[in-house]
Amino acid sequence: METEKTGKAAIVELLKQKACTKQQLYSLMQSTFTEVKTKLKNMVTYLQTEVSSIDKKVVITYEENGAFEARIKFSGDILLFTMHSNIFSFDKNHQVHKSKYVAQDTRNQYFGMLQIHNFLADSFKYKRMNDLGYLIGRVFINREKHFFVEGKRQLGFMFNDLDKQILNNQYIDSFIQSAIISALDFELLVPPYDKVRELTVFQKIQQQGNASFKTGKRLGFELSAQADDSNVM
Repeated sequence: METEKTGKAAIVELLKQKACTKQQLYSLMQSTFTEVKTKLKNMVTYLQTEVSSIDKKVVITYEENGAFEARIKFSGDILLFTMHSNIFSFDKNHQVHKSKYVAQDTRNQYFGMLQIHNFLADSFKYKRMNDLGYLIGRVFINREKHFFVEGKRQLGFMFNDLDKQILNNQYIDSFIQSAIISALDFELLVPPYDKVRELTVFQKIQQQGNASFKTGKRLGFELSAQADDSNVM
């Protein structure tokens, strides 16, 4: 009987430590993503005023796709911001577990995640289903709004102090601006001629028009679906 009580008590304690923490964090992520979407709308309004009023061909827009996705389009780029519906921890060898802050309370090791992907606007416009987008940043936020960012370029080094960084409006503005700059600096490059010189009849017949060209910033563009893109950049 005592063992049964101990087992039940252990389950209750685990639910308190994990399930309750994760549920609390999920609610926090929902409100945080609402803040992010508000900031994205404000950024689009600002850019429309500063840029689109000068050159109407530079289209800048904001769009939501359900509760977990928001996107901004600027010139030839789209940044896709998505909130993951699950809560995560990290492998025991991850740098997170070396943090004194995390060591003080194991509940601090759980994170919600926002992902930022960069796509070509034409990929959506022309429904090029084989085109590629690139993950340029992941924002991890815990129950106390401590956060860090994994990412490319500015996003990779500006937001990595988990112990001290607490997410606020200024930080949200900063990582949105850094994501836009990263996308604008990430050029669409022409691949080497020998990588794209072959096109099978099947590939051309199977997909017509623009859809037959697999395109992404790292790729430049590809005629062959099997081409190796490892040396393009």
